[in-house]
Formats: sequence, structure tokens, C-alpha cells
Amino acid sequence: MRDPRVMVAVPRSRRAAMAALWGLSARLTKLLVDAREPLIGQIKLAWWRDMMAMLASDPAALPKGEPLLADLAASWAGQSGLDVLVDGAEAMLLAESDVERQAAAESFGSRLFALSGGGAAAGKRWGLLWGVGVVEAEDTARRLLADTKNAAAPARGDFGGNRALLMLDRWAAAIAARDGERHLGSEGLLLLRIGLFGR
Repeated sequence: MRDPRVMVAVPRSRRAAMAALWGLSARLTKLLVDAREPLIGQIKLAWWRDMMAMLASDPAALPKGEPLLADLAASWAGQSGLDVLVDGAEAMLLAESDVERQAAAESFGSRLFALSGGGAAAGKRWGLLWGVGVVEAEDTARRLLADTKNAAAPARGDFGGNRALLMLDRWAAAIAARDGERHLGSEGLLLLRIGLFGR
């Protein structure tokens, strides 16, 4: 979502909120990628869970000096629900089987898309591709990539008219269809076409 080619499809009034939300997603993703010990990862996630609770109940008490918290406070102060992303990240961190990792990846994508204004079903395919970038084991990554490729396309109504989320779903599908190989030119054209024409 933070890609400018996608962000241009977000209504101007929602861009700051979406940038902050997807900034939180990126921070949690980095935490997962960097986590060497699950316990340390859980401790860091617990801090973010506390921050999301504070954001909802007492945003003025948030620690100063953390730009992401400031961005979240500017758009999400007093709103609950962002902690579900932390819960989703923790589920991925603690998953012990490929079945659990698949479910956690789909759930993370569903929660993020729902917070972004779409339906939960719309985020599953994106979430699976997100999981590919989070897991360490190559065989697990290949399975998640295959799951992404084989996932059913969400119905257009699942996006709630949110063209940016449609772009992200179709982008994920295009990457999976090429077994994870990136073709930046054709991906750019895909985003441009969906952004302009919605298909």
C-alpha cells in the first residue's frame, strides 16, 4: 500500500491513515524477519500490543520520539482494533507447522485488508505472499508461494470499492503466477491498468 503507484488510488483524505497503518504492518513484518528467538519476538510484539491499546485509550500517553507512533496517533487516536495486526504477527511467529503458517499468513492479510476498508476475504491471497517473505525455510516459502498461486481470486465486491486493495491482490497474484520472479515492467503496467480502469 505504501508504494506510490498504489497510494495514488487511495482517497486523499485517507492517505495519511493508510500510510500509518501499512507502516505498522511493515514494522511488524521486519520484527518477524529479524526475530532469531521467538521469546524475544514476543516481547517486542507485546510492546507494540501495549502501544496499540494506549493509542485507543490514551493516545496522549504514547512515548515521544517514535515517528510511527506519531503517525498512528495523528490518524488512529481513539480507535481500537489495530492490536489484531500484532496478534496476527504473533500467530505467524509461533506457528509450528506449514498448516499453521498458511492460516497465520492468510489471517494477517485478512486483518490488514479489513482495517484498510476491504473485506477480510480480499486479503488472503496477499497475506499468503506476505508469508513467503517472512518465513525462513525455503520449502515452507515454496509451499506458501504455491498456495498463493492456487488461491481463489476474491470477488470484486470483497474489496469494498477500494481500488488500492484490488491492485495489491492482483499484484500478489501476478508475482505468484511467475513463481516469485519479479518483472518490474509488467508489474508496473498491471498497477497502472488497474489504477486507471479498475481491471
